[in-house]
Amino acid sequence: MKNSLITKLQNKVKLNIKGKNIERFIKRLKTNQINLLKIEYLKYNEINIIIYQKDYEKVLDLKTIYEIDKVDIYGIIKIKKVINIYKYILIFTILGITLIIFLSNLIFKVEVIHTDSEVRNFLLTELEKYGLKKYHFKKSYQEIKNIKNSILNEYKDKIEWLEIEENGTSYIVRLESRIIPNNEVNNDKQHVVASKSAILKKIIAENGEIVKNINSYVNQGDIVISGNIYLNEQIKDTVKANGQIYGEVWYNVNVSYPYVYSEIKELDNYQEIYVLKLFDHSIELTFNKFQDKRIEEEKILFHPFLPISLVKQKQKEIETISLVLTSDEAKDKAIKEAIKKMEEQLASDEKIIDYQVLKTNIKEDKVVLDIFFTVYENITSYSKIEGEESVS
Repeated sequence: MKNSLITKLQNKVKLNIKGKNIERFIKRLKTNQINLLKIEYLKYNEINIIIYQKDYEKVLDLKTIYEIDKVDIYGIIKIKKVINIYKYILIFTILGITLIIFLSNLIFKVEVIHTDSEVRNFLLTELEKYGLKKYHFKKSYQEIKNIKNSILNEYKDKIEWLEIEENGTSYIVRLESRIIPNNEVNNDKQHVVASKSAILKKIIAENGEIVKNINSYVNQGDIVISGNIYLNEQIKDTVKANGQIYGEVWYNVNVSYPYVYSEIKELDNYQEIYVLKLFDHSIELTFNKFQDKRIEEEKILFHPFLPISLVKQKQKEIETISLVLTSDEAKDKAIKEAIKKMEEQLASDEKIIDYQVLKTNIKEDKVVLDIFFTVYENITSYSKIEGEESVS
């Protein structure tokens, strides 16, 4: 193995030789102890040969009437030539990679996620005390953990939860402020009223007096649980009414669905890979390439001046499903789509009671439906009692 490597690194040249009676010239070379490493016959009067570089001058001395051209070189001289040609590119590439590694270990942004600007500024100031700020080097996992624990221990009365997440050359800081319970009780007097027109289906009164019956119709704002307590049609007391009311509510939904149906479906296959980006080219460092995929991308290394970067991709394999539907199939899918959208708007204690297709419009490229929904829904709302109210 060692001898084989040495042989490969020895300097060699490939020569193109033209002339009459090539065989005579080959014999002449052998007679003069020139080692012919390879002979390739191209024509009756033309060959290529490979010899050691040290024998090149001897061949030129022996050529006489023959035409000899140097075609290629091998070994150390080849490596030197390539290095000489690409040395500047190599130098700039090495410098670029070094700069990328250096820059990728710097912090360029620290972002605190919180709705209160005072809290954001306070925490940024605290993080700077620990060196977690712009244009400083990144911290190790253990250092981040220690910084987080130190801040939590120092500000137990202000911070409930804190998380510091590294994202490329940025740190994303999330926190939850500690909420001091407010023991003040809101004793404002109020009625429980209907938030929309409906037929009452369920009334849960925790405090106050129920003034409407189940299956009765109410308009928006009608009092269902009154904060006024009556005796002989006279208000004897006013309280803060509490409770929940549910009603049968109605919606008219317009929905359309195309005859040519196309859906992009995510498969269970996914992979995390590294991709080298150079100019407009992307080189995926994997052998298992998805034909169609969705990509979430995160930059790992990049150069601010050169168009080269290393990114980490989370790839999800997808497939596109295309169908041509009949009008009945499109109608069924339109109904399912409308039901799905309606259910997404409902809470866990609400539901669709029934639905009815009022109108079907068959168009050239789609079907359009008007659908009437009957929904069981929480219609609880409140109305503050101002001053004294007389009996209605």
